[in-house]
This record gives sequence, C-alpha cells and structure tokens, in this order.
Amino acid sequence: MGEEVAAQEFSRADRTRHREKVRRCLDVFARMLRESAFDTDDPQTGLEVELNLIDSAGDPALKNGEVLENLADPDFQTELGQYNIEVNLAPTALRDGGLGSFETSLREDLNAAETKAAEVGAHLVMIGVLPTLGEGHMTPSTLSPNPRYRLLSEQILAARGEDILIDIAGPRERLSATADSIVPEAACTSMQLHVQTSPDQFADYWNASQAIAGVQLAISANSPYLLGKELWRETRIPLFEQATDTRSEELKVQGVRPRVWFGERWITSVFDLFEENVRYFPALLPITEEEDPLDVLESGGTPDLAELRLHNGTVYRWNRPIYDVAEGRPHLRVENRLLAAGPTVVDMIANAAFYFGLVRSLAEAERPLWSQMSFSAAEENFHVAAEQGIEARLYWPGVGQVSATELVLRRLLPLAARGLDEWGVDPAERDRLLGVVEQRCLAQTNGADWFVTRVDAREARGEDRRTALRRTLLDYRERMHTNEPVHLWD
Repeated sequence: MGEEVAAQEFSRADRTRHREKVRRCLDVFARMLRESAFDTDDPQTGLEVELNLIDSAGDPALKNGEVLENLADPDFQTELGQYNIEVNLAPTALRDGGLGSFETSLREDLNAAETKAAEVGAHLVMIGVLPTLGEGHMTPSTLSPNPRYRLLSEQILAARGEDILIDIAGPRERLSATADSIVPEAACTSMQLHVQTSPDQFADYWNASQAIAGVQLAISANSPYLLGKELWRETRIPLFEQATDTRSEELKVQGVRPRVWFGERWITSVFDLFEENVRYFPALLPITEEEDPLDVLESGGTPDLAELRLHNGTVYRWNRPIYDVAEGRPHLRVENRLLAAGPTVVDMIANAAFYFGLVRSLAEAERPLWSQMSFSAAEENFHVAAEQGIEARLYWPGVGQVSATELVLRRLLPLAARGLDEWGVDPAERDRLLGVVEQRCLAQTNGADWFVTRVDAREARGEDRRTALRRTLLDYRERMHTNEPVHLWD
C-alpha cells in the first residue's frame, strides 16, 4: 500500500503548501526527463503478491500482526486489512533466469510464511477476493493498525461526504452494500508486476500494457465471489473502483474522474500521467517534506520528489507510472496492477511471463498497436474481460470481436514468446511458462471458472452457499499448495 505515514490532521494551510510543493516537484521532474541520466543500463523486473489469511475452517483470520511478528522478514509487509499481508520479491533481470528466480523465491517465501502463520492459527491463500468474507469483516475494526490506512480512509470519506456504496451486478446475482470506511478495498488482493523502462520508451510500454489489460484479465480472472454473491469473474475490478471512489453521485454526473481508473487516452510521455494526476486529483495525504527538489537537482543530486510520489500512490491507475531512486540514480517503471493473486505460484509466474513477453513485443513493434485501436476499445475490453473472464469476447485490430482464448492462442502467445526471447529468457523456461497459459486457454478454465463450477456442484448436492464457499476454499487451498496449474485441477 505504500509508505507509512504518521497519524495527523491537515489544515487548509497544509493543503495549500502541499499543492505548491507537488507542482514544484512536477516542474523538477519535467526538467529531469530532459536532462537527467535515468537508470536504463540493465532493466529490472519486479513482483509483489498480496495474500489472504484464513483459519482452519476457511474463514478470514484477523492475525496479520501476529503473523508478521512471527515471520520477522522485511520482505513481508502489512496490508490494508488484518487478514492481508504482502510479499515483495527482489527485482531481477529476466535474462539472468529472472522468471525462475521469482518462482523459486516466491515458493520458498510462501512455504516459510505458511509455517509461521500456522503457529498462530492462520493459513495463507492466494485469491483475488476471499470468498468467505462476511459483512462483519467490512467494518473499520478490521483495518490494520498502520496509521496510513485510517488516514486514507478518513480522507476518502471526508472528500466523498457520504458512505461508500458498493453496487455490483453480475450475470446471475447482484450485491448492494454500504461501508463507512475503505475497508472493502482490503478484499482486493492482487499480484503486481513491475517493468523498468527508459523515459523515451515509457509511453510505449504503458500504452502496450493498457492495450493488453483486457486479455490479461480474461485468461487470469480469479475473483468470482464477494459477500456470498457470485458477481464478476474478476470482481476485484469494480470493487476497487467503488471502494476508493471520492466522488459523490453529483460529481460522477459532472464527469469528475475517479481515483481508480483505466485512463482516458494513449500517452506520448510518462510526464502526461504525472501531470494528469496533479491536475485532476486533490491530495488525499498532503504531507510536505523539507527537501527542495530543485536545490538537490542543481547541486548534482537526485531529488526524492516525495510529495509527487506520495500523491501518485493515491491515484490508483491499473497501470501505474512509478518514479523511484535506487543507489542515487532515478528510474521509471510501469506497475501492472490488474491481476488477481493465485491460484498457484506457477500460474502467477506464467501470467508474469505472458505479460513481460507480450508487453515488450508490442512496445517495440514497428507499428504501434495503439495506432490501430481506440483507447475506448481497450477500456471496454478491460471491463468486459473483468465481467466475463475466460469466456469474454474482445476487440482486436485486424480481427474484430474474437474470443479471448482464441486471440491468445492464435496471435498473442507467439508475440509473447518473441518478447521473452528479446529479454534473453531461456527457451526452455519460456516454453514451460507460456505452455501453462496455452493449456489454460485450451481447457477454457481459470481460477474463477474452477471456483464457480465447484460451488455450483456443491449447491446442486444440497449445500447452502456459505458452506459451499468455505469447503471449496479449503479445496482450493489444498490444490494451491501442490503448485499444479489450475487447468490441471480435477
């Protein structure tokens, strides 16, 4: 969720001072893009995974503090809800066996975490939305004690001026509920992929990430239930969009942009995104540091741009621009934030391989895909895929409407393979991981499809919904630990 902040209140003067500082940071960032040497020598990739905690019965376990204390591992961090934790893997270059390194590291970390969590009566589950959550878990009492989360919740509710409405209509069922905090956001657990790029290539990598977002969601959906209701195949998408919405109904009608959004246009520079964030969105956490970024830059240093980075962290783009500093050098990353966690480590690394390969192939193509496709078509693909999952039909240039699985099998897997070759990935590793995606498409199944099918079967045998969800989740967790990809389950 980002950097920790102390509990505090903000005055009007604080907000004015912060706005001026953010704009100063933006001006310095623009100058850096023209003049500074960004770290592009050996592009790194990164991976973060958010996890759920359950008890032995399959219900949420509000024990992240105890689990993290027991782990005592800086790679694991707190998350928004007390039933969440997050693991961050060390960045790596794909040419150095990076995908295999991610897979090995993630399995080792999760096995160690499971052992420590079990000592306090909790177990790990990787799934986009924990299906056994109840309304009692959607209250402020389940927020983690980190002051950042309560402060964010207070600021979002204050900006909105009323309770948050969650209203999601699925093909068969509908959920309508209200919340007096942002705790519904804690139900959304994802994997986040990072790809480092140069300032000159950033726009191409971001545009490519936007163009393939719908395809990613369709083949990897893993969040079909919320509060006992069967909703979208990737319910995380509408849930996250609504749980952090600072707009009242009147502001929505006026066309004010949401803080969680797909965007509205293809870009020509990373600056476009940071500038839009500053122009369209008031600060939620107007914390101002002492650093003068211009003085730092003119003295030969690399400014932290703390205010710009903090503000950027509270605008929740599905593909987020990242400015960061490592070992005194600035760098840029695209953070791909739209995929659910799970079902297994190998499924997630296969999703990562597909993304890293496809985004490079498209970003470096002679004729950009986004010159052949409207931005609104990419956005429609995104939401259709979130709703329909593996059965989605998407628009693709030169093809028209096509099933997501056919598109992947016939067109996109070869492009992803070519991109992984350009990254320097070993061919055997490339084929193994992309083979998981291929077989998933051939079997027409993903995590969401598997889960719904099993719950339907249990209900057909006479189980009530809550029992069916809990027992299916326990089956899911057992299979998750085998690390067999989901298309081989049953």
